[in-house]
Parts: sequence; structure tokens; C-alpha cells
Amino acid sequence: MIIGIPKELKDQESRVAIIPGACTELTKSGNKVIIESGAGLASGISDEDYKEAGAEIVETAAEVWENADIIYKVKEPLKEEYKYFREGLIIYTYLHLASNPELTDALIENKVTGIGFETVQLDGKLPLLRPMSEIAGRMAVQEGAQYLTKPKGGRGILLQGVPGVRPANVVIVGAGTVGTAATRIAVGMGARVTVLDVNIEALTQLHNIFPDKIETLYSNPLNIEDAVKNADLVISTVLIPGARAPQLIKEDMVKQMKEGSVIVDVAIDQGGSTDLTKGRPTSHTNPTFIEHGVIHYAVANIPGAVAMTSTYALSNATTKYAKALADLGLKGACERFPELIKGINTYEGKVTYEPVAEANDKEYVELNIE
Repeated sequence: MIIGIPKELKDQESRVAIIPGACTELTKSGNKVIIESGAGLASGISDEDYKEAGAEIVETAAEVWENADIIYKVKEPLKEEYKYFREGLIIYTYLHLASNPELTDALIENKVTGIGFETVQLDGKLPLLRPMSEIAGRMAVQEGAQYLTKPKGGRGILLQGVPGVRPANVVIVGAGTVGTAATRIAVGMGARVTVLDVNIEALTQLHNIFPDKIETLYSNPLNIEDAVKNADLVISTVLIPGARAPQLIKEDMVKQMKEGSVIVDVAIDQGGSTDLTKGRPTSHTNPTFIEHGVIHYAVANIPGAVAMTSTYALSNATTKYAKALADLGLKGACERFPELIKGINTYEGKVTYEPVAEANDKEYVELNIE
């Protein structure tokens, strides 16, 4: 098959889907890889690096899209890319369709097979989302600490404090991959950390990892409100695979927070997990907005800021399935790796992942690959 890698168009999205080593894997098994010139530069990968790995470099995005059997990219296609959609094309990327009805419609209308990294599930886990979740969780604390400073409009608080002065109060909603990564950084920086989740086992694991370093609370509206109103920095990480994120942080809670406090919504790709960030993503160019005196950071591609790390982490996780799709075709790849089945969000003009159908008020049709 022909695998196409176009440049990413999302604001300051510096990642690229493939690294040279992955190109070699794909071409050695008889596939062809075509890459838009300059696609890897922001990740420190030159066109020459790709050529040496067996890829062909083309000058335009159109050449990639029009010739590829599989489009392998990082972020969801933008409106200006919909014109390239066609029946039978496979797009393998982060799709986040629950919060993007327009893209969902375009994929359905053009009978594109849309495979979302974020819904591939193996043993109840999300192997293609995990590496970016790890990075986003770490960066959430890093970005939040920055916006707590006065020049950024924050309260003027040093996250770790100093002897004789209290550190910042960091509240992390969700104890999954993002929440655990955020907890690790917040604890390492010396903050006072509270983690909330409904999963007692996850809270127990965190408590065992960070004994006497964190407070854990069962996540219910009363506990969330009490924790959030006293927080300097809130990291919201709630995720339901492929579905719209629930808004657990209500506007009334935000109104009770101190002026200059910060909320980082890591669930913004899935529509946002607070009343005020819901459907209101920001970008690396304009990362924040202020409501009720609170700074809201809702960048939808946080790991894109550290592309030289993120690109390699992402390619390491996704290449196995890209190679299976190219070598075996869609049906063969799903037989070899059944976890790919839940990754198929659209197929032959139908929505084949139930949470996406529900979020977009579409009929759900069980996947049947002929």
C-alpha cells in the first residue's frame, strides 16, 4: 500500500506521524511511504533523513492525499483537508469525533474509514493515547505553574513555595494516565496535591506511590466543589474513551475560586470537562481565556509543543498498527490485532463506534468488514 504523511495544519502542531525507523519498517515489507516536504522539520527530522529511510518526498499536501491508500497523521483533518476525502481512503490519526460533528459528517459522506488512535483499546487500556496522555499530564502542571505567575495574570504563587511559605494547592480531577503523570510532576515540584477519582483502586495505587505526599478523595460533586474552590491550580483530566467528556467542574465552582487561579483542561480534545471550557478549545498561539477571574488553559494539542519528544513517543506506539494495515489490509489487520476494531470510528458511510454515534446523534452500526 501507499502510506501518506502530510504536514500537520493545526495551530503550532509540530509533531509528525512517522519517524525514519518506522519508514524503514514499512518500506522493507514492500509498502511505499510518501511524505510532504518539511513535514518532520519541527520534530528535528529532515527530508534527507526520510529519504535515507526509504521514503519518497513530495512537494504538496495534494500529492500525498491523492496518491495514498492510508493517510497517517497526528491530529484530526481540518476543513481545508476535507476536499481530499474519498471513498475507501483510510485515515489513521487522533480523530476525537465526539466533539467534532462536522468532521464526522465529512467522513460519513465520503465513506472514509476513520481510525482514531484514541479509541484503540487493548485489555481495557488505550495504548495509542497513553504516550500523549503521559506528556500532556506532565505539561499540564508545567503550563499551570507558568500561568500562576503575575506576568501571566496569575496569583503570583510559586508552585513549590519556599521555607516558611505554603506551596500552591494543586487539585487533579482524575487518576488515570494523565492524572497520574500530573500528580508525579506536582509532587516532584513540592506542591500540595489532592487527587479525586471514582476509582478507589486507582486512588489506592497513587496513595501507595506517593505515601504522605498527596490527599485522595472520592470524586463526587461535594468533594469536587470543596477541593476546586480552595485550589490555586486545577488539572482536569476526566476521560470516557471516544465519548464527550463530562463537565464535572461547574461554573458555580469556578466562581468560588480565587482570582488569578488556573484551570488546565486536558480533556478539551473530547469537548472539555468544565462548564466554561466546553466546546471552547484554545491554541498554543492563544492558550488561555479568563472567566470569573480564573485563567482557563484549554489547548487541544498540548504535546505538540514538545514535538521532538512527542513525535518519537507517538510513532513508537502507532507504527505497529500502521504496518499491519499496510501489510494485511483493514480486515487482516483487525484479525491480527483485534484491538483495532474499536479504533474504527467510521466505515463505509456509517458510524461504527457507539460513543461517537451517541455524541453526534447518529445511528450506530456494528462494524462488519467484508
